[in-house]
Amino acid sequence: MEYRQTRAETGATALAALSARTLNVLECLYTLLWTAGWISVALIRQAVTGRRDLALTMARTHWAPGLVGPAGGLTVEGREAVDWSRPYMVVANHESLLDICVLFMAVPAPLRFLLKEEMRRVPFLAGYARATGMLFISREDRRAGPVLRRQVAGLLAAGKSLCLFPEGTRSRDGRLGEFKSGSFQAAIDAGVDVLPIALHGTGDVLPATGFFRTCRGPMQATVGKPIPVQGRIGAAGRQALAREAQDAVAAMLGRR
Repeated sequence: MEYRQTRAETGATALAALSARTLNVLECLYTLLWTAGWISVALIRQAVTGRRDLALTMARTHWAPGLVGPAGGLTVEGREAVDWSRPYMVVANHESLLDICVLFMAVPAPLRFLLKEEMRRVPFLAGYARATGMLFISREDRRAGPVLRRQVAGLLAAGKSLCLFPEGTRSRDGRLGEFKSGSFQAAIDAGVDVLPIALHGTGDVLPATGFFRTCRGPMQATVGKPIPVQGRIGAAGRQALAREAQDAVAAMLGRR
């Protein structure tokens, strides 16, 4: 009797695991089709209307909600205290592929991202990134750093907000990594304040490990106070700015 029960339990466990994997595959397929569809629609509408930043607006109002809603939904705190008529270099913790969706929804203004170089080879996404003026970073080519910082500074100085993840990669264990200071020089050069945002729950919903292993749950974005860049000079200035931004995100995450 006990042996038959054990076999039944094993079979039930295997069936549950298979069902979960199948659901993950379907969710991944939905994400890919939804993304490709909305990228196509957004770029066509932007080309036809000539409305600059329309594709970015549609990412915030159509594409991102279609992924974040089914995944558990999003609440945003602190957004009302920020002057969104000004550009910012937005910095956030990074735990999940959903972070970009959440940040699109949290920032009520056209938002560009600093993407890793590998994204240039992703169909649809690469064309969308180029059409919306996003930038790419090569982590292998150290010589590209100064050129990229000038590009980021130029974009910020032109009045456009850009988001980057100063940890450099997604956290695998949920711990906040050290913010690398090099990219903060661009904000100093452009005279644009740094805006820290803390993302809660995205790593639980879609972890960085495993194949699209989703677990529905609530997510939250906490928008902090802009950090001024005036008076920051040299390496010491950008390092202090990076530490201040990291401390702000850590405090909002409750990890200080």
